Amino acid sequence: MFNKNQDVTHAGKIETIIGPSVRVEGDFKGEGDLVIEGMLIGNLQTKNNLKIGQNAIVEAEVRANNAFVSGKVKGNISVKGKIEITATAVILGDIKAQVISIESGALVQGKLNMPTRDIKEEAKEVPVEEVNSEEEQNQ
Repeated sequence: MFNKNQDVTHAGKIETIIGPSVRVEGDFKGEGDLVIEGMLIGNLQTKNNLKIGQNAIVEAEVRANNAFVSGKVKGNISVKGKIEITATAVILGDIKAQVISIESGALVQGKLNMPTRDIKEEAKEVPVEEVNSEEEQNQ
């Protein structure tokens, strides 16, 4: 995925770059890596990696494989893998991802959801009778 110190314009895999002077309105759907440095309003979906630059503004429902967010996003973000949120990011919406990394200073107003395959096993409740009997044995 993208590294914050990496010059992503030379990454070799990037399919689409929305430059700082570009404003896109409508639904955007892609297969490859996407870098947004400008503005996008609508819906955004890519089957690969997404980078939202520090000065970018995205007002959209966002879906990607992995994401790196440094700019402003107004809308929900759903990522299959990992989302990295830098200190300059502002996200106004819910985030769903397997792995969520948030740097100190970032602003996130919304719910965080990290689903796992074993969540049902981990969340099994212990019957109240078992809890009470364990407490009585410890007294």
